[in-house]
Amino acid sequence: MESEHRALAGWGRTAPSVATVVRATSDELAADGCLERLVAHGRGAIARGLGRSYGDPAQNAGGTVVELQSGSDPIRIDEDAGLAHVDAGVSFDTLLRTMVPMGWFVPVTPGTRFVTVGGAIASDIHGKGHHADGSFGAHVTRMGMLLADGTRRSITRDSDPELWWATIGGMGLTGIITDASFHIIPIETRHFMVETRRVPNFDALVEAMEANDHLYRYSVAWIDLVATGKSLGRSVLSMGNHASLDELRASDPKAARTPLDFDPAVYPDIPVGVPNVLTRPAVRAFNELWYRKTPKQHRGTESITQFFHPLDMVGQWTRLYGQYGFLQYQFVVPFDAVDTMRTIVARISQEGHASFLAVLKRLGTESGGLLSFPRPGWTLTLDLPAGVDGLDTLLSELDELVLGVGGRHYLAKDAFATPAVVAAGYPRLDEWKAIRRRVDPDGVWASDQARRLELL
Repeated sequence: MESEHRALAGWGRTAPSVATVVRATSDELAADGCLERLVAHGRGAIARGLGRSYGDPAQNAGGTVVELQSGSDPIRIDEDAGLAHVDAGVSFDTLLRTMVPMGWFVPVTPGTRFVTVGGAIASDIHGKGHHADGSFGAHVTRMGMLLADGTRRSITRDSDPELWWATIGGMGLTGIITDASFHIIPIETRHFMVETRRVPNFDALVEAMEANDHLYRYSVAWIDLVATGKSLGRSVLSMGNHASLDELRASDPKAARTPLDFDPAVYPDIPVGVPNVLTRPAVRAFNELWYRKTPKQHRGTESITQFFHPLDMVGQWTRLYGQYGFLQYQFVVPFDAVDTMRTIVARISQEGHASFLAVLKRLGTESGGLLSFPRPGWTLTLDLPAGVDGLDTLLSELDELVLGVGGRHYLAKDAFATPAVVAAGYPRLDEWKAIRRRVDPDGVWASDQARRLELL
């Protein structure tokens, strides 16, 4: 195993810390004495994928961070059973490049391909299809884990249900996920039939999503959080389903010649040192252009990258936020609290903090993970430049509104929450802590986030 001392930060780049970073395969982690070497310093260890958690859950100041590497046979597709057996260090980018040409797709994908399977389980990721397909953890059938006593176990939701549901969404604090099996879905093409609508305000958006989401497997709205007045919450709503080969032939005959080719390009990184260009005037101008260029209603095909991962085409796009980085703030409120969501949208718009990327979705059934974020309701995600005067006050006000109607915040995006906010939003937190103490009585697994939020 290779190791080095290195500063690590989340995708938002707001709170870096220095740890001993160890690169290891799951086989190396199984070697005698490995765990003792990882935690010899007393600050514990935490697994890290590709660092796309926005805050500090994959950091461990003064301790060990394990960057899990793929083994010699990292992806095994059982086409008869519709299952993938995958090393936890495999990225969705690598997974999709393998699966899509075979005619398969992941059951859930977030807004980036650059997350690992282990991170997807630990964060119980969700995507545009949560109202139809739920979160990633709902599709997992088995997990291999390295536990705090140094043993390797293969678990299912039946063999150890407590550990299973504490691990789904458990932010890596119950053990290192080494490999997993999960259901996959068959596809005929890499494209989607997408309906895009320009929606004039928040109330019209809610009405459109409530009326149409059941017709589409995937649905998301980009929402303008700078607009006010009659245009408050104006949006671009995108709804889509996997395109059949016949649909692709009718819509894009050229693409239909190679319907399952998947080799997405990534353009050069944004350079280090770029000042924050996402100021309120710049975001206002961008939002106006983005809204106006969208047809009032359009139906056509989009590729996987266009529909799910457009920002993946720009390397290190977070540097556009300047030296202080940014916070991503995501919360969910129940469906019957839509008035609270409207109040929050109005509050953000009036306050004047520029959010370049803001999306609204409807979430469906919970997976069962004790710390899993998604629950039935409306979820809003927004990016906000860090280091801006008044931001802490605004987010604290939003916290009160969210918790006041029984909502909660997403731990994989969090860089701001307090222990009280998490305790209020996750009613099964004490149950999760009890299971964690059972499987890790000495606190082997630890992270900066776990200390900050008093999860240990």
